[in-house]
Amino acid sequence: MDRTELATVLRTARSRLAPGDVGLPAGSRRQVPGLRREEVAMLAGVSVDYIVRLEQGRGPKPSDQVLGALARALRLDEDDRNLMFRLAGSAPPAEGRIPMLIRPSVYRLLDRMADLPVVVLSAKSDVLAWNPLAAALFGDFSEWPPIERNIIYQRFLGSGLGRAWLTPEEEAATADYCVGCLRSVSARYPDDPDLAHLVGELRARSPRFDELWRAGRSHQLRSSTKTIGHPELGRLTLDCDTLLVPDSDQTVIVYSAAPGTREATALDLLRVTGLEQFGP
Repeated sequence: MDRTELATVLRTARSRLAPGDVGLPAGSRRQVPGLRREEVAMLAGVSVDYIVRLEQGRGPKPSDQVLGALARALRLDEDDRNLMFRLAGSAPPAEGRIPMLIRPSVYRLLDRMADLPVVVLSAKSDVLAWNPLAAALFGDFSEWPPIERNIIYQRFLGSGLGRAWLTPEEEAATADYCVGCLRSVSARYPDDPDLAHLVGELRARSPRFDELWRAGRSHQLRSSTKTIGHPELGRLTLDCDTLLVPDSDQTVIVYSAAPGTREATALDLLRVTGLEQFGP
């Protein structure tokens, strides 16, 4: 483990990012460019002291899971991710694993779609990236621990449907759809250990997931219409379009509303207010 070089890579990567690049509010004026250590720690799911020690070249050897979380939090490309793994004394992720790094071109697409809520999901539905408007619509994804930052995990073991509003029939269909999508992914990535751990935990802790899993059905992501129950703006019915990134087996989900509708006006308001709460 080369602690000095690893510290340099981490500090440099942090200095290149602004809060808006990772879907966080800008907050108060900053004296130096880049993300704060507190923000990197929150995105990666580690303590601020851990980040400080790594950046000072005196931290312990990070686990592969922590290295992967840091690579996503700092928006590293594949080459920089692999360099970070090697400097930490670990082998980069092997072939046959679900891609968890986002291509720079997809990040550019995310940045250009600032007027629409956009979320990027991995093949197994990890929330890899989001823009500020998506956080304003759904809530701050960075509040979920990275190991739980997965739509299907949250659906069965976490906060449930969150702000999504469904009829009982839609809720049942959505549960079946989520399990079927994960079963399809398992067929494509039979040797991915993180996927195996996710499925094992869901089957062990959620009887409903296990029942649906044993049914043996499979599904693929499709475009649809979603109803979101925003705490201040009420129910918003939005078009939900799914854009596939074939090379990385990732999904860019874009939410929009027809011009002149109440939902379009609500999105305009959210662009201004962001994550801030309205007064009583």
